[in-house]
Amino acid sequence: MAVLVLLVVLALVLGGCVCVVWAEFGGPPWVRAVAAVMRSVGTVLHHAQKSRRRSSNGDD
Repeated sequence: MAVLVLLVVLALVLGGCVCVVWAEFGGPPWVRAVAAVMRSVGTVLHHAQKSRRRSSNGDD
């Protein structure tokens, strides 16, 4: 069951990456919407990782 969940997550991530690349070359509106969501998620994860790194460095 866990393998199935991981495969679904992997498929969603790969599909999102394809949409980001496709949106760079134009693409239909739904592709641009998916690409915008993927970019937003990436930005949020990037900032969360930076803040987690900063807080763990301050605890030393």
